[in-house]
Amino acid sequence: MKLLLADDHDLVRDTLCAYLAGEPDFQIVSASDFDAAAEIITREGPFDIVLLDYEMPGMNGLEGLARARELNFNNPVAILSGSASRQVAEDALASGAAGFLPKSMAARSLIHAIRFMAAGEQYAPIAFMTEKEEADAHPLAARLTPREREVLQGLAQGKSNKEIARDLALQEVTIKLHVKTLCRKLEARNRTQAAMIAKEAGLF
Repeated sequence: MKLLLADDHDLVRDTLCAYLAGEPDFQIVSASDFDAAAEIITREGPFDIVLLDYEMPGMNGLEGLARARELNFNNPVAILSGSASRQVAEDALASGAAGFLPKSMAARSLIHAIRFMAAGEQYAPIAFMTEKEEADAHPLAARLTPREREVLQGLAQGKSNKEIARDLALQEVTIKLHVKTLCRKLEARNRTQAAMIAKEAGLF
């Protein structure tokens, strides 16, 4: 099975590739961002399955999914994520993703999921898709609007206002206003401190 894994976190990518390489019938190719993945699919594809990290550079939300599916001649393309919400998972599946794979899932389960998706089925962990969303119950999240939480997640991921605006299909000036409001609500001096407060609180 020919598989492409794209993730911008070196440790995650290398660890997953090393584990997947233990399967005798798996042929693994890796990429560190979406643009590199697109180039590899064009040059070496189509792949039996492509795994894309939802948060990596170049993905632009689910735009990367659509483009990868087109480049891979509609062969299975799945989303891999360590922090995306259930809503993102549902949107990805509705947009044609072969599956949604939380990075917290057991390694052996990942192997089974890959084989399942490569066979033409759609996969998502039942536990992840049915568990109660904790974000709304979080005391810090309760003080923020859904849009403010999306902007704050972008800050926590180290994204610029321009990148966040692009991801959320908003104007950059709108993001600046949200950041200003977030700093006030979180009593943060700047965007960096706001991101730290969110991470320390376990919001993301």
